[in-house]
Amino acid sequence: MLLSVSVWSGGGEMGPATRDLLHWISALIALPAVAYAIRPFLKSAWGVLRRGHTNMDVPIVLGVGLACGMSLWETASSGEHVYFDSAAALLFFLLIGRYLDAIARGRARSSAENLLALSAVAVTVEQPDGTLATLRPERVEAGAVARVAAGDRIGVDGEVIEGRADIDTQAITGETAPQAVAPGDAVHAGTLNLSGALRIRVRAAGEGTLLAEIVRLMESAEQGRARAVALADRVARLYAPVVHTLALGTFLWWTLALGVAWQDSLLVAISVLIVTCPCALALAVPAVQVIASGRLFKSGILLKSATALERLEAVDAVVFDKTGTLTTGLAELAPGDWSAADLAAAAAVAAQSRHPLARALAAAAKVPARAADVTEVAGEGLRAGAARLGRWSFVTGRADADAPASEGPELWWRADAAAPPVRFGFAQGLRTDAAETVARLRAMGMQVRLLSGDRPEAVAAAAAAAGIADWLAEQRPGDKVARLAEMRSDGRRVLMVGDGINDAPALSAAEVSLSPASASDLAQVAADAVFQGDRLAPVVETLVVARRAGGLVRGNFALALGYNLFTIPLAMAGLVTPLIAAIAMSTSSLVVMGNALRLMKRDRR
Repeated sequence: MLLSVSVWSGGGEMGPATRDLLHWISALIALPAVAYAIRPFLKSAWGVLRRGHTNMDVPIVLGVGLACGMSLWETASSGEHVYFDSAAALLFFLLIGRYLDAIARGRARSSAENLLALSAVAVTVEQPDGTLATLRPERVEAGAVARVAAGDRIGVDGEVIEGRADIDTQAITGETAPQAVAPGDAVHAGTLNLSGALRIRVRAAGEGTLLAEIVRLMESAEQGRARAVALADRVARLYAPVVHTLALGTFLWWTLALGVAWQDSLLVAISVLIVTCPCALALAVPAVQVIASGRLFKSGILLKSATALERLEAVDAVVFDKTGTLTTGLAELAPGDWSAADLAAAAAVAAQSRHPLARALAAAAKVPARAADVTEVAGEGLRAGAARLGRWSFVTGRADADAPASEGPELWWRADAAAPPVRFGFAQGLRTDAAETVARLRAMGMQVRLLSGDRPEAVAAAAAAAGIADWLAEQRPGDKVARLAEMRSDGRRVLMVGDGINDAPALSAAEVSLSPASASDLAQVAADAVFQGDRLAPVVETLVVARRAGGLVRGNFALALGYNLFTIPLAMAGLVTPLIAAIAMSTSSLVVMGNALRLMKRDRR
């Protein structure tokens, strides 16, 4: 740039020898830089041309290449006009846009292998001679008997034939409350045995497990979403061929019809390419994306996908998961018929256990005492002398079938054999603004739905508290994907909000997806955006920003196209030199950036 300024400012006072020297120095500086910087654009352009398509990078490569070639010709023939600086500056600004776009995209979404790692554990299998063998999951045959110790992750799908335990089923159901299993109950690969040794009759292993099916659902959804074409590329399919045709037509007209020398005709054609070089169009989307990403980031929302804003703008339905999304995901002691003395005594026993419900019970007592001589019976409960805390059958000595009807997770307490059993029930509280968020979404014209893997009673209570009339319970990962497909077939554009591993297929299958920062790693990777905090307000904020961003993107395209309609005829008529074309192109880019900056202004409400 400094060398070019010297040439421009020197004017007629500079001798041809000095001018040629500065041009050659400019070429030595610019050409290696251009050759290096143009590689990503060249690779992209060549890739789409080989497939018979075009994109924004094709006219960029053509314009820069012709400008550098023409400038080199001018330098070698002692000409006056070279545009090495314009080519280098154009690539510089375009690469900045690509870099910002790469930041917006975030890390890759394809992460199904992380989920498979949950089931990639060694399986201990009983051999016919009574010995034990440790096998990889894919080598375990259906019908075999597997053993799972307390604290181990289950590597197969099967049925419990011996033992009792509490199982962390969050990978399958999304529910944080452990599930008690006994002989005859089904267990799945990827779940965690929290307590008690189990013997399991294997039904499926490796690719036949439910966890592997979740992976296949995710991959299928990713492939479907990958077929979506960004708005800028859709514009380029029409825009680029038109630009190339106009530039070629200009060159032929000036050469053949007007009889102008081919060097001057090529200079006019290059001006057409440069003046229409899609810098403004290329920035129309990334500029808004970066500013929208910054605004959302200040609100605790990390936007990960480059096309998320475009898809968010079209959303007309929002589907929530329950546990960890609509609710806090943490078990809390619910009001009941227990006394303060019962709570204090039970919490003193519970404080000795790491069971999630026991820890919630101990937390409810604020600062509980710690009972002495506490023994934990795997899969049953806690014993401290004559006192017992845990399952109904463990506490009372009667069958679980005789227990009173329950509406949620529970622990039973009995101080001694003469005392009546006391029930401690647990619930998950809604996020503080759940009902307000649902009301705001409805006011925006959204259909709101709740899909959960939890029991109908718990889902019904959460839906009523949040003001959601449309809900379904006991939904497995495949069920959620099927429900989203039904909504899509009805013409709905769905935003899925979920947090669990079991939600990952639905997050990938939805038009667009959000996940809280407390979600599983897999859910965060599968989601298009992640929001922080214990409130749901970021869901509304994301949709509001997306709608405003969509309007600004369309405005940017209108400005860019209007600029082209005004400047192309001037360039074709030879009234615009490459230098003026480069200045005009840069000005159009600044206008687009200025329009995008309007997104930083928040609505007053």
